[in-house]
Amino acid sequence: MAHPNGHAVELHHVSKVYRQGAIPVRALDGVSLRVPAGAFVAIMGASGSGKSTLLHIAAGLTTPDAGDVSLFGQALQRLSDDELTRFRRERVGLIFQTFNLLPTMTALENVGLPLLIQGKPLAHIRPRALALLDAVGLSDRRDHRPDELSGGQQQRVAIARALVHDAPLLLADEPTGNLDSRAGKDVLGLIRDLARQHARTVILVTHAPDAAAIADSVVHLADGRLVDGLTGQ
Repeated sequence: MAHPNGHAVELHHVSKVYRQGAIPVRALDGVSLRVPAGAFVAIMGASGSGKSTLLHIAAGLTTPDAGDVSLFGQALQRLSDDELTRFRRERVGLIFQTFNLLPTMTALENVGLPLLIQGKPLAHIRPRALALLDAVGLSDRRDHRPDELSGGQQQRVAIARALVHDAPLLLADEPTGNLDSRAGKDVLGLIRDLARQHARTVILVTHAPDAAAIADSVVHLADGRLVDGLTGQ
């Protein structure tokens, strides 16, 4: 559910500095960004531009050195670690380049894992996970483990897992990075279609113009700063 101000994600003057030995590297430099609820936004930039750092800060996985981050009107810096974990678990779905599936679990079990962690009963988890595997075209692979699936199929399982808990915000970090062009195109179309069907807000990090082309709008990052896009003060 969106906050009344109409924004799913708000970053205000966010900065993040990492150290490489004694050398400070400014990953983000005073970035302000507003993403409307229900929007599909692509963040583009070369390797090292800060786009993955921005995504991780928006997800509450990384704490900025300066600035404020709000999701659906909730200021993340006001949450304790436990509250932030619970908030992220309920509000954010994550899709990674490396799939991050558990190798000993079947596709069905991987999809249902977020609900299991939340303590949901198996009677609730199984039909929900089955429905999402069907939505991503993998109901016939539900008992297969990750090493029995292609890269594209593994990413489809990861998408189903990101959607299983009805999180209103979907964050995808180079989701086609380990896929061939055909599988990548299929995965991008799937993310777009499922996000629209379920009224999700999507932020997609990519360096590929064809991936960014499926978004409603594109934000460009260079050297930790926004070049153009959905800025906000």
